[in-house]
Amino acid sequence: GLAGREEPDWAALDDWPGVRVLEVARHRRKLRRGVHKRNRFTLVLRELVGEREQMASRLAQIRAAGVPNYFGEQRFGRDGRNLEQALAWLRSGRKVSRNRRSLGLSVLRSHLFNYLLGQRVSNDSWCRLRPGDTCMLHGTHSVFVTEEADEPTAARLVEGDLHLAAPLWGKGVDGSAAEPWREALATVPDGEEIANFLEARGPDLSWRAARVLPDDFCWQFCDDGSLQLEFALGAGSFATALLAEFVHYKEGRVEGEAVSEHG
Repeated sequence: GLAGREEPDWAALDDWPGVRVLEVARHRRKLRRGVHKRNRFTLVLRELVGEREQMASRLAQIRAAGVPNYFGEQRFGRDGRNLEQALAWLRSGRKVSRNRRSLGLSVLRSHLFNYLLGQRVSNDSWCRLRPGDTCMLHGTHSVFVTEEADEPTAARLVEGDLHLAAPLWGKGVDGSAAEPWREALATVPDGEEIANFLEARGPDLSWRAARVLPDDFCWQFCDDGSLQLEFALGAGSFATALLAEFVHYKEGRVEGEAVSEHG
């Protein structure tokens, strides 16, 4: 919010390459975190290296099957500093401000989620169900536990009606559907330590879909060799998670700000 702060110089954004401010207006209500349903992206990738047919095939696969719903690297701060600070807080036991506590818990939960999801991705089971897995209905936060991986449930997974859900670790794990995931904690750096901390001081256990399906996903190869992608993702999902399944990119710096270089 801008309460008590000086209005930013929006016109300064015109100095950014390819950016022009058309209009600035205030909404009468404050936008609170999580109230919007989705974010729409238009991305242009330049200096691509690869065969166009292979790229188009991969994009079609992403449109049909989705991508792992990882938290993007921006969740963990520049060069992972937010994660470093959260781990330092965990080990020090000191008191911190409410905002830093909220950020630290969020970062630790996201870190654990990414590793646990990565385990299912590595053995190609993030789009397959096992008995005892938790599922989330598409477009909602409704979850249920699969007693057995029967054909109707598997078909609903393929059709995108539901997704495997992975835990956002927290209080209430004991005796819960998250227990099958505890075995994988041994593969996570500092996994047991983080899990125990979150069980003691974190919010209640919750769930996040292991897969994200991009809405209205389309692309266009341009005459200058670039590729334009357009898609929408539900609130809380990261465009960088989709890009990571398609291109290798690294974070750069332009006048102190982060940009992405794709290839």
